[in-house]
Amino acid sequence: MLEINPEIVCFLVDRAREFHAKEGVVIPEVPGAPTDDWALQVLADHVDDTTRMEFEAAVNDLEPDQQHVLVALLWLGRGDYSLEEWDEAVAEARRNWTPNTAAYLLSHPLLADYWLEALEQFGYHCAG
Repeated sequence: MLEINPEIVCFLVDRAREFHAKEGVVIPEVPGAPTDDWALQVLADHVDDTTRMEFEAAVNDLEPDQQHVLVALLWLGRGDYSLEEWDEAVAEARRNWTPNTAAYLLSHPLLADYWLEALEQFGYHCAG
């Protein structure tokens, strides 16, 4: 069972697509050190980007358990987990939660595609 309204995910899919379509987002292969917050470095050039701000506001307005679901959907759509491992994916997202969930999500250029793939596995589809 999906513990978030699919319409919220579809809204975020649209924002993520719009954000990633603006320019190529480059993600370093390996962060310089384990403490480097490389996901935020990806967004450094997008401080005034209204699409990014809208995406972050929408994610930050969600309860942490809904943010866990968004991260688990990313992992599911990317193939890190199967649908049968859904509860494990959500539990892993819960264990690794930080207040930087929106930045983490946007650091994945294929985020929208991963979310759409995951939603399809649950039997949901976004319009358009």
